[in-house]
Amino acid sequence: MISDIPALVSQGAFSEDNILGWIFQLAWILIFVVFMFYGQRIQTMLMLKEIESSLYRLKMMRDKGREIVISTIKETGKPDEDPTPRVDRFLEHVDIGPVSLDPVGIIQRLEHLMDVRNTRFKDEVRLMAPHADETQINNLTNVLEAALALNQIYKSIRHYYLLGKKTLSLYIIMQLQMILPLVMKESEAFANALRAFTLGQPIGDGAGALVAAKLMYGREKRRIAKDIVVSKVPIDGRTAYVLKAEGPGGKVGKPGEAIKEILEENEGKVSMIILIDAAMKLEGEKLGEVAEGIGVAIGGPGVEKYKVEDITVKYKVPINAVLIKEDIGDAVSTMRKEVFEAVNVAIERIKRLIHERTKEGDTVIIAGIGNTIGIGQ
Repeated sequence: MISDIPALVSQGAFSEDNILGWIFQLAWILIFVVFMFYGQRIQTMLMLKEIESSLYRLKMMRDKGREIVISTIKETGKPDEDPTPRVDRFLEHVDIGPVSLDPVGIIQRLEHLMDVRNTRFKDEVRLMAPHADETQINNLTNVLEAALALNQIYKSIRHYYLLGKKTLSLYIIMQLQMILPLVMKESEAFANALRAFTLGQPIGDGAGALVAAKLMYGREKRRIAKDIVVSKVPIDGRTAYVLKAEGPGGKVGKPGEAIKEILEENEGKVSMIILIDAAMKLEGEKLGEVAEGIGVAIGGPGVEKYKVEDITVKYKVPINAVLIKEDIGDAVSTMRKEVFEAVNVAIERIKRLIHERTKEGDTVIIAGIGNTIGIGQ
């Protein structure tokens, strides 16, 4: 056997090229073994690193939102004491939903909790900013809600990040990594919303309110429900009750209650209801694209939507919807040009619907749904 070594050497088995080849083969075998036994752990650590980077960005957005809230309150409300401790307490606010084991009456219970929440928020803002007027109070409430949302998102992501890091559970970490792009997109939208709310600028979600504002401009208005105003507007020989949240403060009001009141005032003699609202666009759809449909176009937890559905079933009134397509980022940030231009398209669609589906002398209801910040009437 030993006598064969000179022959192997003479044949080049241990030449320089072959030695390099053996080294590369051994390296690949070593890498394969490492990945076979530690691949999942390495993958987990890489995903944790990616999540950690996003978590840092979320923390920056959360902290910036908090700073904006405090500086805006100091500038607008001119408080006698530092509002920081009260703001920090507010950012830890928790909403507890009604019990759903027995669904009977859940809408009324949910509405009650929402009313309590809204009252509590505005009372807190009045204490933080004692010199702010009503419009500023509504806008500051929106600013605080955006900051609250950022804080809750950050804490939720941090919770699952730390839980995944603690347990090294690939399934927890993988699920968190999968939803992170959507979470970051939503968080960036709320971060951008802070500027619009602080300055009192119209936002994309106010597209429906802007449609109503244009239709009722120059007409006499009256309050029909909480934070909702209505005007009688003649359109093509029909009488249109046009309603929206009372601006220019950041309000959404109770459009369902308003529609119910108008229907009962007219004893159900309404030919059609048209609701205009912003709708989430799909990827590939154009911003500001206008679509038509049927049903109650009111977002949120569903209380106002339920009221409209309930009363329209009673009086058998058809419901039509005109939707302006937007992304989540467009909906809560300063209204973009495409959305503003889509408002005129939506008005033309409304007039066409009224002309084609009602007769002269009929009564219709047009409800502009959405946050009316920066939009008067």
